[in-house]
Amino acid sequence: MNLNGVKITWLGHSTFLMETPAGKKIMIDPWISGNPKTPASHKKFDRIDFILCTHGHGDHIGDLADLVKKHNPVVVGIYEICLWAKKKGAQQVAPMNKGGTRTLGGLKVTMVTANHSSTIEDGMEMIPGGEPCGFVIEFENGLRVYHAGDTNVFGDMAIIQELYKPDLAMLPIGDVYTMGPLEAAYACRLLQLKAVIPMHWGTFPALTGTPEELASRLRAGGVSTEVITIIPGETIS
Repeated sequence: MNLNGVKITWLGHSTFLMETPAGKKIMIDPWISGNPKTPASHKKFDRIDFILCTHGHGDHIGDLADLVKKHNPVVVGIYEICLWAKKKGAQQVAPMNKGGTRTLGGLKVTMVTANHSSTIEDGMEMIPGGEPCGFVIEFENGLRVYHAGDTNVFGDMAIIQELYKPDLAMLPIGDVYTMGPLEAAYACRLLQLKAVIPMHWGTFPALTGTPEELASRLRAGGVSTEVITIIPGETIS
């Protein structure tokens, strides 16, 4: 799939670093230091302009507090996560809720539904993290990318397709804590995607879903979505 100048690097689990054609750098779900799949060579960054957070679990925002102090990015997320990020030193926040769209550095970022849970572990405290979400990002070149966050498949993915028409999606396939390949294949059908990047798989033994199983289920169902399998640290463009 041609990304028309957008660069996407998978850092393992659900963490991605994307670079726009204009050079802006966006991180989604910042979990780096404790992420067993992030290569050591990819744990430090020269710059991060925006951080998008899908929900409050530690394997998705575990490095948010550290990164906001080092890079002063704009933190984008549900209202409650942005409040928590400010307490942790974030100087720039862009709180949202589902159905809302923000224009940030030439990007259009829309928050959409996800079916999951969201609690922030802050030391010994458990803090409500608002509701989980996904994001549809429209780049300057018109490319639309959907990061689903942690979620099950749900029928309103058809609405996401109708309203926002994502070209590419990052979908969880690990099973147990999110949908597995069976549900992800159905999600691809609902979303009518050109391509999908599987995520949230292989990090821990419990996450048994594989890209190969997803591709097999897509073929069996007659769905033409391309499965882009990349290894942590690899960049596609």
